[in-house]
Amino acid sequence: MSAGEKTKASLEKGSTEGQLEDVKAKAVSSEEELDFGGDSLLPPPPTLDDEQERKLWRKVDLRLMPILSLMYLLSFLDRGNIGNARLDGLQDQLNLTGNKYNIALTMYFVPYCLFECPANLVLKRFRPSKWLPGITVVWGIIMTMMGLVKNYPQLVGVRVCLGVAEAGLFPGVVYYLSLWYPRHMLQWRIGLFFGAASLAGAFSGLLAYGINFMSGTRGLEGWSWIFILEGIATVAVGLLAFLVLVDFPSTAEFLTLEERSYIVWRKKYDNSSVGEEEHFEMRHLVSALLDWQVWLHILIYMSVVGPLYGITLFLPTIISTFGHSVPISQLLTVPPYIFATILLFVFAYWSDRIQKRSPFIFGGLLMLLVGFSINISNAPSGVKYFGTFFCVAGSYASFPGVVAWLGNNLCGQYKRGVGMALHIGIGNFSGAIASNIFRTQDKPRFLVGHGCELMFVGIGLICVPIAVVTYNRINKRRDEVARGMREGGEQHIYTPTELRRMGDRAPDFRYTI
Repeated sequence: MSAGEKTKASLEKGSTEGQLEDVKAKAVSSEEELDFGGDSLLPPPPTLDDEQERKLWRKVDLRLMPILSLMYLLSFLDRGNIGNARLDGLQDQLNLTGNKYNIALTMYFVPYCLFECPANLVLKRFRPSKWLPGITVVWGIIMTMMGLVKNYPQLVGVRVCLGVAEAGLFPGVVYYLSLWYPRHMLQWRIGLFFGAASLAGAFSGLLAYGINFMSGTRGLEGWSWIFILEGIATVAVGLLAFLVLVDFPSTAEFLTLEERSYIVWRKKYDNSSVGEEEHFEMRHLVSALLDWQVWLHILIYMSVVGPLYGITLFLPTIISTFGHSVPISQLLTVPPYIFATILLFVFAYWSDRIQKRSPFIFGGLLMLLVGFSINISNAPSGVKYFGTFFCVAGSYASFPGVVAWLGNNLCGQYKRGVGMALHIGIGNFSGAIASNIFRTQDKPRFLVGHGCELMFVGIGLICVPIAVVTYNRINKRRDEVARGMREGGEQHIYTPTELRRMGDRAPDFRYTI
């Protein structure tokens, strides 16, 4: 059978499973070892039944997910603990009057956003097993130094350094996971990984409550010990990651040669019957920059991340306006994050199970609408505290779906890497905006802050349906073309090489809704 006939046959099957079996049959029939885009030649992939495949992915999960989740837990803890430190004396001791605290928050996001895309481009060259642990150790040292700052300029300088060091972690890990897992197994893993962020919110309050009792030890206030102890923990985890983390499926020594071959094959032919391009060319960068879906998803990302950072950085301050003491305010930040973590895992599991992203993102946006509407109102403090559960859960539970959705719909390793870095890097500027909308003079209702968060939510409620309608229209048109080919008996329309170059524009690629 010719290459064109194989492509047509896979289109006639009309399902991912059919495409994969067609390609696998070709691979297994080869008498030579096959290069599946890794660093070495691999043998043809073995045939695994459902239980064997589950065991293989469980083996990968147990090696990758615990250390990545722990690294991200500490990343989010280190960037957000300044909100807890503010209540423990940071603002008073450093004389953060006016909008100085907000500026310190903002200066983290500027380098964080600017360095995310370059960091993703160098990830493969510097190897994940060295790059990701390396930046973890660096920002851990920076966080430790933050506990020793004596004035406002020093605080701003250290926050800038922290933004530079942390920039490569989240987009790097998301891209790294997309090299290991098929696209409809991705959100659950991103959910496990990002679930650490919501747990970080809960741990931050508990740790701040406990560390507050160290105030005065060695002449340092409680807020200093928050930064120092959590920074030391980050350095320790970074050093551990050097020993645990591996690079790519094709070189993972904890897997057998046959297991590596299966994972590389399974991932490469996940999006198309002819695989993905894996060699960088400048057109991959141009393609990502000119792709309409990247820019639409940036707006969707901002609609969730703006509320997420707003509630993360200011939840202790918001709860303190309900009339509670500092220790009680710290403790009351914990339950909303516990609820958010549970909901996040539920959303991630069912999203992968039904292979849809948009319903869960839209559901999270509706929760945000309810939560911020309650908090902008003149409701009693108990009702507003209830509303914070919706604010935290809506943003954290929908975030993995936002990231996975675009990752599912960009085909080609380098286009996906560039597109997702742009998506996350530019989208995170909404965090800089969120850092400045909850102003001291707006206490206790924070009308400007909650109003701006509702604006972000409104953007998402408009953009998500636009994306769904557009994807459905394109998928329907491609189905019609495939049906016309089948009925007309057409052959040799595109070669496998041409289909690989087309990526997500190929006629056999279907967008995830």
